[in-house]
Amino acid sequence: MELLLLSVNIGQPRQIGMRAGEPLISAIAKEKTGAPAIHVGALGLEGDAVANPAVHGGVDKAVYAYPADNWAWWEMEKNFPCRPAAFGENLTLRGADETDIHIGDRFAWGEAILEVSQPRSPCHKFQIYSGRENASMLMTLSGRCGWYLRVVKEGVAATDAPLARITLGPGPDLRTVFFAAFGNKVEPALKAEIADNPALAEAWRVKVR
Repeated sequence: MELLLLSVNIGQPRQIGMRAGEPLISAIAKEKTGAPAIHVGALGLEGDAVANPAVHGGVDKAVYAYPADNWAWWEMEKNFPCRPAAFGENLTLRGADETDIHIGDRFAWGEAILEVSQPRSPCHKFQIYSGRENASMLMTLSGRCGWYLRVVKEGVAATDAPLARITLGPGPDLRTVFFAAFGNKVEPALKAEIADNPALAEAWRVKVR
């Protein structure tokens, strides 16, 4: 599998709105980098940051990818306008959605090697950033969540280079993993199998159990 890279997006913490009368600071508002190449480090892309390290970022959430393959559903079914970085992602990809990706999948991107570590769990900042109060609910109900990657090997990658899958992870697809944590669509035996996958981020292993 080879995923086309449509855009590499980075951002710094800034105010995106108000919540409970207080400024809401987030780095979800990202923009396409104009650099021809970027360093991929253990904690993320060069020039990118998070506002609250307690809940965002870290080795298991170093890079967030979202597939443009989901855009048609958002736009046609939910009247949700899409563009690169509309979901706060670092990598806007084309060529697969959550039903094609597995926890533990490894992708080569330039010198770097990335491993799928967990689905994205939407929060209130996505709602405020998108201007849609139901944005997180739609993502949760549909399982069109995108995925986080950990950096197995650091390195420099061209910002127009595709991501090539070099290892297929074990177990069910990423959307099934997402539904194992949210809702009752997954049987207990399969949930136990998902939770035992060592490539799944520990926070999600706890969430699924």
